[in-house]
Amino acid sequence: MKIWLDGALRDSETARVSVFDHGLTVGDGIFETVKAVDGRPFALTRHLDRLTRSARGLGLPDPDLDEVRRACAAVLEANPVPLGRLRLTYTGGHGPLGSDRGDQGPTLVVALGGTARRPDTTAVVTVPWTRNERGALTGLKTTSYAENVVALARAHEHGATEALFANTVGQLCEGTGSNVFVVLHGEIHTPPLASGCLAGITRALVAEWTGAKETDLPLDVLREADEIFLTSTLRDVQAVHRVDDRELSAAPGPVTAKAMRIFDERSAEDIDP
Repeated sequence: MKIWLDGALRDSETARVSVFDHGLTVGDGIFETVKAVDGRPFALTRHLDRLTRSARGLGLPDPDLDEVRRACAAVLEANPVPLGRLRLTYTGGHGPLGSDRGDQGPTLVVALGGTARRPDTTAVVTVPWTRNERGALTGLKTTSYAENVVALARAHEHGATEALFANTVGQLCEGTGSNVFVVLHGEIHTPPLASGCLAGITRALVAEWTGAKETDLPLDVLREADEIFLTSTLRDVQAVHRVDDRELSAAPGPVTAKAMRIFDERSAEDIDP
């Protein structure tokens, strides 16, 4: 396996990042996960735009997007897979053992792993922890993911693949690595960015292509919604058939099935929408 590390392709077995890298010691880093189909990254421009926004939100230097594109192309060429998870990681680089940053510049890693198409439906659980819609990291895709690790482990303990959070005022927010949509009386709704959710790439495309509305929603909307679905880079559009102890009949429902079909068709037409 070949990865890109700080300017060149390297063997994954011998590539090394310093134990003093700020991404390791304090989680001072950002990342993007990009779907790759037959060696072609999907929606790469949108992902790189978000990578830059996240870097600026953390106060990191803007990533060199020309280098990132070269890195993605090189890694995809070196590791051919039919469906892949392309991971871009950009950290504060070598630093002291504390929150202050060093002066050696950022670290860039691009790696690829094979993956498989997700099932059409899944189960989710709600968790007692909240997203902070006013936090310093709100809306940034950072490597500080321990909260998601804990919540996802809770989901797996209950036979689910995703955990859903409310925010601090009790509104539906997002999953550990997905955005959530609900269907009410035939209309598609999703929490607004002000709820604290991440500006998902697939979320934005689905909203554009289906006319979904951004709506403040209470967490308990999950108990009354006619249909529920998740979106993410690797899930695309995935119907939910169970939330906690509530079973939804006939998932995917008709509105979700249409959204799935629209996304599949539109994404096949344009690799970089």
